[in-house]
Amino acid sequence: MTDQQFKNVTHCIFDMDGLLIDTEQLYTENFNRILSPYEKVFTWEHKSKTMGFHQHQLISYMIETFKLPMQPQELSEALQQGYNELFPHTKLLPGAERLLRHLKKHNVPIALATSSSAESFALKTGHLKEVFDLFEHKVLGGSDPDVKHGKPSPDIFIVAAKRFSDVPDPSKCLVFEDAPNGVQAAIDAGCQAVMVPDEALPEKYTEKATLVLKSLMEFKPELFGLPKFD
Repeated sequence: MTDQQFKNVTHCIFDMDGLLIDTEQLYTENFNRILSPYEKVFTWEHKSKTMGFHQHQLISYMIETFKLPMQPQELSEALQQGYNELFPHTKLLPGAERLLRHLKKHNVPIALATSSSAESFALKTGHLKEVFDLFEHKVLGGSDPDVKHGKPSPDIFIVAAKRFSDVPDPSKCLVFEDAPNGVQAAIDAGCQAVMVPDEALPEKYTEKATLVLKSLMEFKPELFGLPKFD
């Protein structure tokens, strides 16, 4: 899109994993620890299809795709063991805190919409509480009863928009995502989507985004009618 095609927004909704914090590489590391004994590898092709999945979706996908001789509960426990070890060491990605603090300073309502469960969210962000407390509200899709279907279903962004105190139309919400499934969910919810994909993600998976950036540091709020950086 050209600058003229961007529509002004009033609210912003943020994904978390791979956008605000560096968890996507930790997920891949965990998956491959489990697959290694079976001489299987979780590649970017697999990742591009599963980013934004609920845990039960991911478990089904892994068992079916890699023909794992494991029951869902067994795989779930193995994954959780790895998460417990890896997630407390997450770091904020470039530009994340700067953008969130800027929007908060200028009274732009911001919300978090992540596929993580409440337990997983706590593991990943316990040491980053000051930053995550900036959000007006948080939708934790993995454990939120109102989010019936994981991304690419639009459920999570529709729920996030409805929970703002002034309830904007989804067309007034700008979603920030790193994953193809998340971008699809945002578009289907009626939002515009700024995508910050991993540099390893093939370009064909970015085509549906309203705007594609290499980093949140590149984002220019004024393109969408938001206050410019000071």
